[in-house]
Amino acid sequence: MDNEKNTMVCVTQQKTCERLIKKGAGLRDDVGGRLLVIHVTTTSLQVLGNYSQPEALDYLYEISKNVGAEMTVIRSTEVIKTLVEFCRENHISTLVLGESQRPSKENTIVDELRKRLGSRVEIKIVPV
Repeated sequence: MDNEKNTMVCVTQQKTCERLIKKGAGLRDDVGGRLLVIHVTTTSLQVLGNYSQPEALDYLYEISKNVGAEMTVIRSTEVIKTLVEFCRENHISTLVLGESQRPSKENTIVDELRKRLGSRVEIKIVPV
């Protein structure tokens, strides 16, 4: 199992994350292994008055299923720690993230992931 080269895609509650899943599927097809899609939420998924969030996750679940990926939704207040643990537990070699529309603040997430994961995990940023 140490030789596994699994790919992980991080998604938000937006249908536009479909492009990330498709990028991850292409990478998985190139190297083999499993494709895992993860969404980490810090709040309950049932937000009053916001019905688009569960709908978007349902949509991304269907996209994941269509490309042979496993989708996981985890509730956690420590997003980076949760992502790092998930990477380690699932032998992730490639991590796919979307490019942030708020580069100055959001890049700290990418920097922190790189610091915690080291060279074991290649991080791919998909442009908007």
